Amino acid sequence: MTRPSDPRGHPSLQCPGGAELAALLRDARARTLALLADLNDEQMRVPRLAIVNPPLWELGHVAWFQEKWLLREAAPRAPLREDGDALFDSAAIAHDTRWELALPSRAGVLDYLERSLAAACARLESREPDARDLYFAQLALFHEDMHGEAFAYTRQTLALPPPELPPPADGPADEPRDASSTAERDAGALPGDVAIPGGRFLLGATRGATFVFDNEKWAHAVVVAPFRLARAAVTQAEFAEFVEAGGYRRAEFWCEAGWRWRDEAGAELPLHWRRAHGGGFERRWFDRCTALEPNRPVLHVNWFEADAYCRFRGRRLPTEAEWELAASGSPAGGVAPDAARRTFPWGEAPPASHHAHLGARALDTVDVSAFAAGDSAFGVRQLFGNVWEWTASDFVPYPGFVADPYREYSEPWFHTHKVLRGGCFVTQPRLLRNTWRNFYTPDHRNV
Repeated sequence: MTRPSDPRGHPSLQCPGGAELAALLRDARARTLALLADLNDEQMRVPRLAIVNPPLWELGHVAWFQEKWLLREAAPRAPLREDGDALFDSAAIAHDTRWELALPSRAGVLDYLERSLAAACARLESREPDARDLYFAQLALFHEDMHGEAFAYTRQTLALPPPELPPPADGPADEPRDASSTAERDAGALPGDVAIPGGRFLLGATRGATFVFDNEKWAHAVVVAPFRLARAAVTQAEFAEFVEAGGYRRAEFWCEAGWRWRDEAGAELPLHWRRAHGGGFERRWFDRCTALEPNRPVLHVNWFEADAYCRFRGRRLPTEAEWELAASGSPAGGVAPDAARRTFPWGEAPPASHHAHLGARALDTVDVSAFAAGDSAFGVRQLFGNVWEWTASDFVPYPGFVADPYREYSEPWFHTHKVLRGGCFVTQPRLLRNTWRNFYTPDHRNV
């Protein structure tokens, strides 16, 4: 095991070797292909929407990104496709333009994916990888994991059937796809709050801990006042009370920008909800409709809706510093800047199937009280997995921010996006740690 430095010289990872990284790249590729393998060519021709990409373009982009950073940036060489940069560079190709490109055939894109992966794995397995190999291999791995999640969102957005996915890489081969037991899925509600003490707290990643993205760098002291946090995520039943109370029609619950969004979007319900015959609500899940599951978390609400719901309850969203303190701190360890911080809400062990609902072990959410083994030291449940969690915080750079080589990952989105934390049921476990920051504009509902 080696400890490389990232391209700016900071220790970044207690790292796996080249063979292990190659195996992880193959695992990510198997999932990528499985997410789209059953779709016919007509289903792959998606409408031009701001929240999805053309799947064929997105597959080509995944191959291009792996080639760009692991093969051509870490070790300069000729491109695998002469037209790759012109077709698949997301920084250079505007979103709406991606529907107009003369893309290769489906077979051509799949060939590009195969050749990119083969060359990447050969490089990692042929010799002892250096620090740049290790850094860019993980960058490509996690980038593909994130696009895998986007492919799942695309299928939900377009009412396509759920994908057929391979077994989780960290589970037995004969483990059923719906790996959560009935007891876990139907565990019930978890009402109430926990009290979390205030103090000075280190927000962000520390040097030498693990691979981190540039927007997590580096840990810095912040002052957090004492606060109370709900023990579990907002449930569908709780959000339905907001709807039934006229929450979407009462301006007093909405910030000015949120009320303007609600008016322009004509929003009256969470995305994919509809009123059921005989009363109540149902939701669309991929290509079918189902009655609400009262104790499962509400999904597909944007930041504006989440903020309005909190105001309806006389509450507020937590800041990302409060979220990270709830996940990383400990009543025993204190919250001083030099106190030991947990890497994951439950401790230092990497995420496993009993800790959190991650990795699409079941292609749906579970009740908010499930997975007690994943509780934080303060007793907050499911800070990881099941659903992404909005915070009150704007996505801004940490003090002293310097962009990593993939400059387009964070820098263009500062000050216009909101921070989400914790991952959801399709997030790959290897992607997450308590300092990991996701970010979307406040009008995004598909996540």
